Amino acid sequence: MDGMSTTPALFDERYRVITARDVRFDGQFFTAVRSTGIYCRPSCPARTPLPQNVTFYLTSAAAHDAGYRACKRCLPDAAPGTPAWDLRRDLAGRAMRLVADGVVDREGVTGLAAHLGYTPRHLHRVLVAELGAGPLALARAQRAQTARTLLTSTDLPVADVAFAAGFGSIRQLNDTVREVFATTPTELRARRRTPTVRTGTGGDGAGAVDSPAAGAPGRVRLDLVLPVREPFDLADVVAYLAARAVDGVEQADPAVPRYARTMALSHGPGAVEVTGAGPGRVALHLELAALADVATAVARVRRLLDLDADPVAVDTALADDPALTAAVAAAPGLRVPGTTDPHELVVRAVVGQQISVAAARTHLSRLAAATGTPYDSGLPGLTRLFPTAAQVADDGAGHLALPARQKDTVTRAARVLADGDLAVDVGADTAALRADLEALAGIGPWTSGYVALRVLGDPDVWLTGDVALRAGARALGLPDHPRALAERATAWAPWRSYAARHLWRAAVGARVATTPRRTP
Repeated sequence: MDGMSTTPALFDERYRVITARDVRFDGQFFTAVRSTGIYCRPSCPARTPLPQNVTFYLTSAAAHDAGYRACKRCLPDAAPGTPAWDLRRDLAGRAMRLVADGVVDREGVTGLAAHLGYTPRHLHRVLVAELGAGPLALARAQRAQTARTLLTSTDLPVADVAFAAGFGSIRQLNDTVREVFATTPTELRARRRTPTVRTGTGGDGAGAVDSPAAGAPGRVRLDLVLPVREPFDLADVVAYLAARAVDGVEQADPAVPRYARTMALSHGPGAVEVTGAGPGRVALHLELAALADVATAVARVRRLLDLDADPVAVDTALADDPALTAAVAAAPGLRVPGTTDPHELVVRAVVGQQISVAAARTHLSRLAAATGTPYDSGLPGLTRLFPTAAQVADDGAGHLALPARQKDTVTRAARVLADGDLAVDVGADTAALRADLEALAGIGPWTSGYVALRVLGDPDVWLTGDVALRAGARALGLPDHPRALAERATAWAPWRSYAARHLWRAAVGARVATTPRRTP
């Protein structure tokens, strides 16, 4: 039986994966076993169940709704997320991106439906049909995952865990943990090996938590560990972000590697810091105004670092092309960094659309210093937030040493974002978003494509005419004429965004001089 599809071939494929205990598919689907009443990740070390006892689900929420509980041995809810929501451009994929960003917890199902342009009833019907669970169940599953993470990796009081995970009460937390994990929050916490976070006042220890009740009013600090599919090169991602880091807003050091930045979240400003934590893990330090922002901050960092990508699928497909074989072998698991703030990314893209990376960084740093809200962070080098769209629209033009036409484009784009006339968020439809952006004078296909690549995590964007891509193509012996290269790139679908990263790396490796139309 198959909860994702009735296609026998798909069932057989999934069954071969669980028989091989293939860790690459963890988080991409879940295996529910009727004889035990539990669901597992594909790599669960338990004995492979008989086919007639197996049901496959795309989401843990669907398994929950079907009456299954999470396996205590393989902890399926601790697996990396699935790349399917970026690959899928349909309503279900868009909805899942917004659910992960916390829209249901902040705005309810009505708000989620409004973002997507459908009625709540239609949205519920589509999600149940496509994913096996409605929006409330999907949001509830995410809250359960957040709670499990906090219970097993921090010493936060259970009441704080409930609030941070998005539950309305401790009772809701207790009931959900019992239903999903067949245990209590206290028992779940007791099973961890060692606490990784302790309550205190900061410092260089294993991770300090400052809660409003323990000093540092209004500031919460805690450390978490995020799972990631291997191969993953954090230093490469940090290097990409370092080249574009806005002074005071971001700090990046590929040598450590370390990346930190400020963020505007629903309950106030905050900051995040990312460092390595060993194979398959990334360490995340959070500095938040409220515990309620934990899940959203984690989701946005995962998108920023592209942690839910399927690197083996990408590398296998791209390496089949002889022109990319060596590049993939030299940089396995390459990621396409996203963003923590869609509006910020639009401003960055418009400012940098006709200048070099270094020049764009200079202009954006000047803009942030003049108009960004100051922020007193406990993390070194972070002093302010990136300016909001309203701040850029009201006062940004005077601080950008750009041609008048380009400054006007920046101001107008920021104004429609601030006024809500242009909706840019992770749940946007790719084609509609690109059309809306290109309807603004001064914004063309390159800029709209770059926004789709980094805001939506679209894995199949090709930036025709990008000079750095052309330089990388020359370095790899590929045609460098825009049209010819775009035609050649069709062979890399649906992973053209990742192919672009390889070409950008090739351009840097060849030390090709930067020219206009570089990626901002």
